[in-house]
Amino acid sequence: MKQLSGLDATFLFLETPEMPMHVGALNIYELPAGHKGKFITQLRKHMAERMPLMPVLRRRVWWMPLNLANPAWVDAEPDLRHHIVEHKLPPSAKVGDGMAELEAAVSELHAQRLDRARPLWKFHVLEGLAPTADGRKRVALYSQFHHAAVDGQAAVALARVILDLSPEGRALDIKPSKRPRTLSLSLSQMLRGALASEVSQVVGIVKQLPSTVGTLSDAAGSALRRSGLLAKATGKSKAGPSVSNLTLAPRTVFNQSIGAGRAFAGVSLPLGEIKALGKQHQATINDVVLLVCSTALRRYLQQHKALPRKSLVAAVPISLREKGDTTSDNQASMTLVSLGTNIADLGKRLAHVKAATAAMKSTVGDLRSILPTDFPSIGVPWLMEAVTALYGKAKVADRIPQVANVVISNVPGPPVPLFLAGARMACNYPTSIVVHGIALNITVESYDQQMDFGLVADAHAMPDVRALAKAIEIAFDDLRLLSGEAPPDETAASLAAGVIGAAQRKVKATVAGAVQRAARTAVDTAVGQAVGAVARATGRSKVTAPIQRRRTR
Repeated sequence: MKQLSGLDATFLFLETPEMPMHVGALNIYELPAGHKGKFITQLRKHMAERMPLMPVLRRRVWWMPLNLANPAWVDAEPDLRHHIVEHKLPPSAKVGDGMAELEAAVSELHAQRLDRARPLWKFHVLEGLAPTADGRKRVALYSQFHHAAVDGQAAVALARVILDLSPEGRALDIKPSKRPRTLSLSLSQMLRGALASEVSQVVGIVKQLPSTVGTLSDAAGSALRRSGLLAKATGKSKAGPSVSNLTLAPRTVFNQSIGAGRAFAGVSLPLGEIKALGKQHQATINDVVLLVCSTALRRYLQQHKALPRKSLVAAVPISLREKGDTTSDNQASMTLVSLGTNIADLGKRLAHVKAATAAMKSTVGDLRSILPTDFPSIGVPWLMEAVTALYGKAKVADRIPQVANVVISNVPGPPVPLFLAGARMACNYPTSIVVHGIALNITVESYDQQMDFGLVADAHAMPDVRALAKAIEIAFDDLRLLSGEAPPDETAASLAAGVIGAAQRKVKATVAGAVQRAARTAVDTAVGQAVGAVARATGRSKVTAPIQRRRTR
């Protein structure tokens, strides 16, 4: 019997109609030139061939009697016609890059819970996008995986099995499993397994108690020294600015009880530039990501006249997974990082973020070895489900202080292009979870030569999440200007090509007959926009105000 760990089961117990607990991603794929047939048919065949290598997709939840303890995983053969489905985007998706239609589709689908009677995953194929500039067909795929089954690192490991390094795929050595399948559990099996797990966990906790107490004591003293609570009135120490992550977060528009609706937006930034800018400022990639998000949040809240005087705090997931561990369970915890949104100067805000992440890493380093991912569960399901229901219905999150304003997660992804059933992945926007009190989640994953940001928000608290995505682009331009760098020449060329390509597709879609005069006017306008875009992009180093970049997809 494979009983869910305490952390895995928690994502099941916390799930309500207002808080679906699945993660996933929106991917856009470019099909090979001359592609024939339906992509969904090829995808189902591809997944059927790989299924023996993905046990996480071939199991479902089996509940304990009276929901007494954590449930267990049992074998289940997925019906791929149910788990891989197709949706048609509206006709407007054929004009431009189709991102507005894709974001609307993901917003609707992300609010829908997975069927607990089946394996906890689903793929949605989104058809109806405009082709690429060279005429290749494009298709999108929105994936859902329940967080009880995978965390961010486990999802990356799963992608290594599903995806390939070339459009031709690869030969896999798939051997039939000799393990007897477990399709259900008897009452005696469930009770014996639950009690055995309970005893082993209690024994483990008792054995580790002395070292755990010592580690906690050392970490608390270390955190207090680093927090600046004992610093001088100047707020500075010999090591530089004093930053404390141990503080309550100020209330913002996205710190409220959430509803059943979702809003999604995606944006990409060039990974090479992020690395170069980080190196220039002695900052990590994660520091740059947090700074860009901090700057974007500051601008967004200023525009809504709702910027708190106190710094926003981000809840940042951290992996507890050992190197080389590819198991599909959750091995993660959460820490806090002050974002410095109350600091107007970008350079000083960067210094604040660097100090905050350094303090976080030092504290987490002390605690990483003792943070639990499993714990005794007898009676826990009743307690957690009752508390979760009461917390949401009573709107407790609207009344009590919060420890964080936003979740910001940075997951390392594949550094090379990947292919699915022969189609090349062009982007990978993660989708994650929002909860009562934290109605905004920003998850970032590197892919090939870019960093893809997936923003998920409660539709009532933040319906204009697309505005925050644009603010992330502007924030990155602010960092470029701080570094005294203009965008590279290829950015201008790409910008021009994107404007011309979008205009040409619009002309083709709207001018159905021989309206030559209107067509010539549209093309002339597109060329004029392209020339202006090139001039603006190449002249950014001379501009002092923040620059809004056009989308180039």
